[in-house]
Amino acid sequence: GTYVGAVSQSVPSDQAHILARQAADTGRLIPGTPQFESAFNRVTTDPDLTSGSKFQDNSKFYHADANYNFSHLLDFAEIQLGGSYRQYKLNSFGTIYTDASGPITYSEFGLYTQVQKKFMEEDRLKLTASLRYDKSELFDGFFSPRLSLGYTAGESGNHNIRASYQTGFRNPTTQDLYIGLNAGRGILVGSAPDNPAREVRTFDLSPTGTAILGTPTLDFTGEGVYNNSFSAASATAFSQSQNPADLVVANPEMVKPEQVTSYELGYRGKLNKVTLDVSAYYNSYKNFLSGENVVVPFYGDVQLTQTVPTPGGPLPAAIVALANGDWQGYQAYTNTDAKVNSYGAALGINTKIWGNYDLGMNYTYAKLDFDQSQDPDFVTNFNTPEHKVKATFGNTELFKNFGFNVAWRWSDTYLWQATFGDGQIPAYHVVDAQVSYKAASIKSAFKLGASNVLGDEYNTAFGTGYIGSQYYLSWTINP
Repeated sequence: GTYVGAVSQSVPSDQAHILARQAADTGRLIPGTPQFESAFNRVTTDPDLTSGSKFQDNSKFYHADANYNFSHLLDFAEIQLGGSYRQYKLNSFGTIYTDASGPITYSEFGLYTQVQKKFMEEDRLKLTASLRYDKSELFDGFFSPRLSLGYTAGESGNHNIRASYQTGFRNPTTQDLYIGLNAGRGILVGSAPDNPAREVRTFDLSPTGTAILGTPTLDFTGEGVYNNSFSAASATAFSQSQNPADLVVANPEMVKPEQVTSYELGYRGKLNKVTLDVSAYYNSYKNFLSGENVVVPFYGDVQLTQTVPTPGGPLPAAIVALANGDWQGYQAYTNTDAKVNSYGAALGINTKIWGNYDLGMNYTYAKLDFDQSQDPDFVTNFNTPEHKVKATFGNTELFKNFGFNVAWRWSDTYLWQATFGDGQIPAYHVVDAQVSYKAASIKSAFKLGASNVLGDEYNTAFGTGYIGSQYYLSWTINP
């Protein structure tokens, strides 16, 4: 307003900007002033997330594992047995988890065995088979068989071929199960069976909602996330069309462990002065685990059977709630029924040039195969660039006791998804450099180097700070 008003009175643009800046700064706390420091300290030490930003988290886990190798007792194969136990104790005082009334505890354990056997002359063929059983007190147990083969070829054993078939699973994390956090654009509610009922917040109602429920505020639990919710995409479509037919019932299922079947094939070999390492993999997921965005009305059912009287006749109560802003956005933790696969490859080449100079290049490719249209509100959190390249050049003995290395890294642009927001990570390239010196007389090695020598700031995750340059000097003594 100040800028427009000044320009309309023929004030030059630069002067109008100054006037607008002065108006905008009125009442603003200036960094470095006592008033700013006081407000900053007050906010950062306040654990009430409605007025402060402090997370309190004294969560712990206790872990024990054991392994025994029977190779000294058996000749025909190498056999190992082992197991592990872990207990979680969540204690964030209600700032992260729904543990305001006290810590949350749960446990899990695993048992495994592995058999490794070598075959053929010079043990060129190696077979490894393993079986693991894991059980969380919150879920059914899972068996995970795995099988791998390794074969060494060539007279000098310079060629190695590997292949593997693996199965595995991923238990939901502590946050997937017990989080209860307002992330700004939505409230995160974990889906352990007893968690949604503990996620309780007080919301103000519209005048229409107040008339319907007879109260201006409502204490609302997270249970509706999983049993009375619309998909966020359909709620957005409804807000634009006002057509109830656009609404889609979400009611995501409670989260369960994710399962994966993985295939990998690789080769590593030395061809004269060139060392080549190439591999490829394919993963097929079942019950892929992540988040789903939903909208929950404060009153009415998402089947639209409950109605309220209006001047134009009865309307579904949930429609009235959406139309009057009596709803809340949430992120549920669940699994998708949609087909999810990932695949990728890696290529590494290293060689010597010009005598004893080292030249290397690595390339990685990663791709997620997921049709978003099959599950529009599901968030995969793949967060991985499709293409990455690294090239290195150096010499460990450029001249006596002195070496150097230079590395160039490049990453493709990619989408980063998080609970607080999504964003595109721009492509970036970085140059790192290092020189080294060995002082044999004092049994020491000195290194001077820098990462991101060019100084171009970049970031690798949405919402984080930019990464600049880092310089270092190290002195290592090897007595």
